[in-house]
Amino acid sequence: MRVIVAVAAVLSLTGCGYNTIQSNDEAAAAAKQQIEVQLQRRADLIGNLVETVKGQAQQELEVFTRVAEARAGVTNAIRSGSPAEMANANDQLTAAVRGLTIAVEAYPQIKSDQAFLRLQDELTGTENRIAVARTDYNEVVQRHNTYIRRFPVVITAKIVGAKSREYFEATTAASGEPPKVDFKK
Repeated sequence: MRVIVAVAAVLSLTGCGYNTIQSNDEAAAAAKQQIEVQLQRRADLIGNLVETVKGQAQQELEVFTRVAEARAGVTNAIRSGSPAEMANANDQLTAAVRGLTIAVEAYPQIKSDQAFLRLQDELTGTENRIAVARTDYNEVVQRHNTYIRRFPVVITAKIVGAKSREYFEATTAASGEPPKVDFKK
């Protein structure tokens, strides 16, 4: 009888945390999805940017190849679902875009192309969306991770197998300034 009462007491103390664990986990998954959406949007915009530039600067094949490989890396990282892989792939794409920026500066006709300017503005907006999505994700992950470590919820978390989620951390290359794509010079 004491065992039944003890089990009932533990379940009543921890059972109320189950729904919150599930809600927090789903919120973290949704926030991570937003990062993935914005990273994919960025990769797609950069692809359009490259196509716009490619027609006017065909001798920059190496730069275009690096950008294409980096875009593919972002897509693969998104498929993996790992925040660390996504951050690394994003850094590789940022470096490739910097190379594209340098290459384009030699072509004044590209810098004045309306399609190019529109894509540049969209890319800037997407960079901001990525930053917001990363911040939102990390806040949700912090809330989730903190919640499942508190007593008595930690008992429920262990019973249902709730795990801490990985933060989306900027690597050394990404922790500085966001990439600047400025073709107006």
